[in-house]
Amino acid sequence: MVPLDIKNYAESRTKARAYFCYLFSKNIQSRLPSISKDMIIPNLLKIKSELENCDGVYLLDNQGIQVSPTYAKNKTIEEDIGKNRSDRAYYYRAVREERCVITDPYPSLITGELTVTASAPIFDEDDHLKYVACVDIPLKEVLRVAKLSRLDKVFGEFFKYTYASFALALSGIALLLFIKGIESFFVHGVNISNFHIKDVFEATILLTLALAIFDLAKTLIEEEILGRYKEHDVSGPHKTMVRFLGSIIIALSIEALMLVFKFAITDPNKIIYAIYIIGGVALLILTLAIYIKFTKLKIDE
Repeated sequence: MVPLDIKNYAESRTKARAYFCYLFSKNIQSRLPSISKDMIIPNLLKIKSELENCDGVYLLDNQGIQVSPTYAKNKTIEEDIGKNRSDRAYYYRAVREERCVITDPYPSLITGELTVTASAPIFDEDDHLKYVACVDIPLKEVLRVAKLSRLDKVFGEFFKYTYASFALALSGIALLLFIKGIESFFVHGVNISNFHIKDVFEATILLTLALAIFDLAKTLIEEEILGRYKEHDVSGPHKTMVRFLGSIIIALSIEALMLVFKFAITDPNKIIYAIYIIGGVALLILTLAIYIKFTKLKIDE
């Protein structure tokens, strides 16, 4: 059941995060003057009372040091005060992203069962980080809260099969381009007596496009069908775009280089068209760099 629970969590994570962010925003006000631990803890306990099976709630300071006891189900763990939690994902992700976050499931130190921690940064009126509020919730409770509706499941299956069809078609196109590229290379590339740089470039472009399309199909299968997401990479929806555009940039760069050689020999006046392509490639690289900067590690959007 555990692998299935984790799979269901990945599918319903957005709903779960939205729910816990709502709880934080409703109960704990940020950016207030003279905000203090005594102002936050009663509201944190109120969140605990609203969650039927909450494992515990606690408060960290801006350095990741726990400044409150852990208020568990039937006890208060005073010895947790002073512990350094700065290396925990629920602290550094909340600080880095400056918003409510939820972690991947992990074994709880309190119950030993799989748990998810929701955390939210709390700022003072000058936008300085003061605290990070944390709530531990059993994975099963998170799944209950963010339970997918029947309509969600139907559309999920529909989109999964649709992506599978596109991935299969793209794989077929990549295979055809690969075969054509290999054929072009062996027909022209290995014939030394009749060697033309243009033919080698054309084979390289075909193979690069085949790789780009195959990489796109592979990413679709991994992320949309098998559900394999990598948290510390460029996040799933963006990685497909980044990897595909990267391969296209390489193909266009090769095409521009080929045109430079071609026009330098046959018609130097047309080299300007190759420069236009090079300029387009440079613009693509610049915009792709900006895209990566603003989407990198934006998890749980």
